[in-house]
Amino acid sequence: MRRSFVSLMTAMTFLVIAVTGVLAFVQPFSVTIVGLHALMGFLFIGVVGFHLANNLQPLKRYLRSKWMWINLAVTAALTTAIALQPQPVKALLGLSGNLGPALDRFELHDEGLTYQYTPAPHYKLTLSVRMGDAFDPADPPEFAIWIENSSFYHIKTLHRPEAADNEASLPYWSFKVKEYEKAKLAAAAGVDVDAVSGATKNSSFDPADYMLPVDPEEPMPYRILVEINQPGDANEAVDDQPSLIYSVEVDNSDPNAFQLLDLIGYPQLEEDEQPPQWAIYYVDQRFDSALELIDSALLTIDRDKPAD
Repeated sequence: MRRSFVSLMTAMTFLVIAVTGVLAFVQPFSVTIVGLHALMGFLFIGVVGFHLANNLQPLKRYLRSKWMWINLAVTAALTTAIALQPQPVKALLGLSGNLGPALDRFELHDEGLTYQYTPAPHYKLTLSVRMGDAFDPADPPEFAIWIENSSFYHIKTLHRPEAADNEASLPYWSFKVKEYEKAKLAAAAGVDVDAVSGATKNSSFDPADYMLPVDPEEPMPYRILVEINQPGDANEAVDDQPSLIYSVEVDNSDPNAFQLLDLIGYPQLEEDEQPPQWAIYYVDQRFDSALELIDSALLTIDRDKPAD
């Protein structure tokens, strides 16, 4: 009975570990899956110990066989490969959808929203938006948060809207993303795009080059933008007030722990341009309640020296 119990428990824990291991590899990080995998791993260690105790005599014979050395060699080789992570191992691990705990966290609450982005343990960015009188928690506005370089090219979207009709509700962000995709394809093809070419310092599409530069003595400035829109907020002037854009410039060569985002305007399509371009215009008298969606937006960046 003891042997059958241990064998069945070994099989069941192995099944759970195998399934959660595959899920943890192919899916984004999940505390539930990783936690279950870890706890079952501890249980599996226990039942394997019981299994070895039940097979102690055969195990002693195995330790004196040639298979002992073969197993030691295979185990040592795999351990070394995983520890050193040569390029083939990195490529294999790169296929995983689990990149560890989420780099960003978003919370929408009655007083506003909080967005946290941590690209590295020593660089923690928090955007705290206190909503104004026009904010309705039951019907929150749509918004997007993204990073641009100093040449006004979209580099990375930090938070995207949940609504499907992004282009209509947040046209400026949507336009920036499309331009980014075009510029990235052009750069991959070796074609220089305005202010985004290999010859310029400010040409990278990798946000880490701006937030976490390889050379801390030569950081590149970047901008964080927020586009917000409350669909259907009509007034006497318009049937639907346009979205509003808030922005702040971050310069790691002159770091500030706290910075307020400024309202820089609203987007408008310039159809005279070929192709048509979305540009930012100063806010005019058509806006009323839209200006009260955001009371203030504070950017906090905790910068520590990276660990050696």
